[in-house]
Amino acid sequence: MQDRGGIMKKTAIATDTNSGLTEEQAQELGIFLLPMSFNVNGKDYVEGRDIYYKDFYKLLSDSKTTVSTTQPSPGELTSFWDDILKEYDEIVYIPMSSGLSSSCQTAKMLAASDYEGKVFVADNHRISVTQSQSAVDAKAMADAGKGGEEICGILEADGYDASIYIMVNKLTYLKRGGRVTAAGALIANVMNLKPVLQIQGEKLDAYAKSRGTKTAKKTMIEAMKKDLESRFADCVDKGQMVLYAVYSDMKLFEVESWISNVKEAFPGFEIQSAPLSLSIGCHIGPGSLAIACVKRSE
Repeated sequence: MQDRGGIMKKTAIATDTNSGLTEEQAQELGIFLLPMSFNVNGKDYVEGRDIYYKDFYKLLSDSKTTVSTTQPSPGELTSFWDDILKEYDEIVYIPMSSGLSSSCQTAKMLAASDYEGKVFVADNHRISVTQSQSAVDAKAMADAGKGGEEICGILEADGYDASIYIMVNKLTYLKRGGRVTAAGALIANVMNLKPVLQIQGEKLDAYAKSRGTKTAKKTMIEAMKKDLESRFADCVDKGQMVLYAVYSDMKLFEVESWISNVKEAFPGFEIQSAPLSLSIGCHIGPGSLAIACVKRSE
């Protein structure tokens, strides 16, 4: 984007690891990545630096493990921005949805007080693969010459044009987080109930209860078909919707089977696959499946 003097501004795109992006992926895409921290059994771990995907789920598998997510401190965030601004004129920063964490509002306050005109914080109500898609879209817009304020406005206007449905394999991990009682988790596991949760921009909510993985898959696919035929019909007509087959720490053949199910159910759609971000995985545990759709901002 050109400023009033006709000089082209350099616009950086930044997000955090709640997007599910790894440092290697972010570097390849030209996106700056802020790592999130987890407190595991009282010890802090920084994602992508001293704890990685497989290590995380290995720790999580211990029944005595307690895990909580922590948001970056104001100092960590401003230091991250300051390093980027040594080479760029402005930043579009895309944190996880404000409905899921207070970190977005903290970032907005910091940007307004100390970085006005330099840092644009986009609250586009997304997490995991939908958040990563926003970062990819923002980078494409920056490369096309759009400025930070314009990109931020587009991302926020498109924010609710996304949907995620998640099958929880075991309620053990929701029980640890206090979302279900121990008795409720035990009964569900014994009866092979697979709760399906949803994220519609703001928070993780219950959607349906299914008996077994096969039924849960069908429930998620039917829910997504309904969204695409109603809420997102205009986006579908314009070819703007991308679908994701998503999962958390499971065997390769199970992942491939789920991807095949999604492709078969949605012919003609662009379908990508990726693991759920660890910020979701810590609440639902391994062996979970999800399906997401997201409008590609242009």
